[in-house]
Amino acid sequence: MSVAAAGYLARRAAQKERVRILYRRALKDTLNWAVHRHLFYEDADLLRSRFENNKHVEDPDTIDRMIADGEAQYNKWRHPDPYIVPWAPGGSKFTRNPTPPEGIEIVYNYGREEND
Repeated sequence: MSVAAAGYLARRAAQKERVRILYRRALKDTLNWAVHRHLFYEDADLLRSRFENNKHVEDPDTIDRMIADGEAQYNKWRHPDPYIVPWAPGGSKFTRNPTPPEGIEIVYNYGREEND
């Protein structure tokens, strides 16, 4: 395999990864905008068809331009207040019960301690 072919394959692999990441982000963000599941399914189908329509493009420069346009459009229409799972970082329950400060001992078997 020549160096040019290896460079081409590496560029295509990077492009495929960027497209995959863009699609996943856009799909998750679509769920933030859709209030009901039946609305989400329609929007998800529309999003999928937009990606499928450009599946045949082979020119690497065109693909790079299309990815950049898609990322710019995603950043423009990203939801300002996305849903975050409550126990995930940034969620409402995240670190609700933080670890106790140093020097405080928690006794889990309260009332059943062995007499020393």
